[in-house]
Amino acid sequence: MLKGKNVILGISASIAAYKSAFICRELIKKGANVKVLMTPDSAQFVTPLTFSTLSKNPVYSAYADAETGEWNNHVALAKWADLFILAPATQNTLAKMASGVCDNLLLATYFSMANQVYFAPAMDLDMFKHKANQDNIKKLQTYGNVLIPAERGALASGLVGEGRMAEVSNILKAVEQKDAFWSDKSVLVTAGPTHEAIDPVRFIGNRSSGKMGYALAIQLEQRGAKVHLISGPNNLEDPKVFQHIKVVSAADMDDACSKLFPKMDLTIMAAAVADYAPKTVTAKKIKKEATDKVSIELASTIDILKKLGGLKKEHQRLVGFALETDSELANAKRKLERKNLDIIVLNSLQNKGAGFENDTNQITIIDKNNKQTDFELKNKDEVAVDILNHIQSQW
Repeated sequence: MLKGKNVILGISASIAAYKSAFICRELIKKGANVKVLMTPDSAQFVTPLTFSTLSKNPVYSAYADAETGEWNNHVALAKWADLFILAPATQNTLAKMASGVCDNLLLATYFSMANQVYFAPAMDLDMFKHKANQDNIKKLQTYGNVLIPAERGALASGLVGEGRMAEVSNILKAVEQKDAFWSDKSVLVTAGPTHEAIDPVRFIGNRSSGKMGYALAIQLEQRGAKVHLISGPNNLEDPKVFQHIKVVSAADMDDACSKLFPKMDLTIMAAAVADYAPKTVTAKKIKKEATDKVSIELASTIDILKKLGGLKKEHQRLVGFALETDSELANAKRKLERKNLDIIVLNSLQNKGAGFENDTNQITIIDKNNKQTDFELKNKDEVAVDILNHIQSQW
């Protein structure tokens, strides 16, 4: 499951840092590409040389090389990584992650991560049990970070109890099990707009860029799912997924979805399919000088989402999107029920930075029990992580 994955191994200042060398070695043995990030104080417990030797990569701990002035780009590191494992995770580093404090390269990289983050706490018994620490751990989980639980055992203080960092085998097992959830799943994602022809030149469309659907497809592929992407016309770079089908019209998308849907475990309909199409398409371009007025009669396109909701089997999950301008929650809840969805993702054009054409989105997820989860404005890559984490927690 880890073969070919790009992994950041983060190390904070704990005596448990000696175990991180074994984590690094096992990741390499499993075929992962590893880069190590260390907090400045963690070098008092284990040397960077150990990790550079094991990983065959430089070890990063400062924003820049003091001698050369070369910048260690935390954004580039975060984009390189398929996943981030923080082990050990000290109380100090967890508190900063939970509260937004960013005072070293490891934290700057964490806050730039769009992909999955795992953390393995390591601290003494009373520190671990303290309410502030437990609140921070819970808070980080609400951000979509995956807790690798601390274990009970002998601690550095001489006490025996909970707070010991999970054993190396259990850390690797937790990471591989998370991927294992998706590895046997076939997932259909739709993305982008549809274009409904008026004549050979003109069409009716919408402002959907396809970015949200593509971000979901990329995230799913990275998590090991077998991704089938159906996309309408867009200007995005094609992602590397199991199958990519390009369509133009709502009828094309309906045909492609109908063929694939029965074989899918999960279908996420992120595409903005046109609701109407010209009833008649002229064979030749309509000339402007031929007439001052043109009337185009429109007919409803097929409601693909409702059709799939009627075909859905018990083992299948169906996720829809709702982009609203007014009565957002009421309209989204009606759509959820009317189309037999498991989850609906609501975004409102009243929220600045949300909706079509933006790199960001602000969503609310509603499930079929009417439980509502609100999220802050985020990059669409991060929104994709939130959506998939929510789907997995509900499955």
